[in-house]
Amino acid sequence: MIVSLIVAMDEQGGIGKDGQIPWHLSADLKRFKALTMGHHLIMGRITCESIGRALPGRTSIVLSRAADFRYPSCLIVDSLEDALDLAESRGESEVFIIGGGQIYSLALPFADRIYLTLVHVQINCDVLFPKIDKSQWAEVERVFHPVDEKNQYSSTFQLLERV
Repeated sequence: MIVSLIVAMDEQGGIGKDGQIPWHLSADLKRFKALTMGHHLIMGRITCESIGRALPGRTSIVLSRAADFRYPSCLIVDSLEDALDLAESRGESEVFIIGGGQIYSLALPFADRIYLTLVHVQINCDVLFPKIDKSQWAEVERVFHPVDEKNQYSSTFQLLERV
């Protein structure tokens, strides 16, 4: 099973501010949906609650240390290893880690791919993506997306694969 991280970050590595994604990029949302549709998504409780629902057409696995945490239409586990095992046991070919910051930090050592949207802006985010050792990754795809009426900032879509 391929373990993929999918993330949008600003030029300083910021991924969130005040519990929300600090930009609206229609192109990034479309890319996210196209890549993740039909797959398992692994996320932390805070990310799950900020999304506000299980995303249709995908299976949501939520990591939470709270034994009594439940969320409609989501599978709940208490460790990343359990989440990965669960996705694999259900026949997943590529699982997507979708955040937040703590979950990305836990998952980065297991990752085979990173689908990165680099948002060309600097926002004073309070959640950061973990530092990537660039010697461990090769860029295999890069697509620039300019500002337009549905994308408030320009961005670059990248696909990184572990070397």
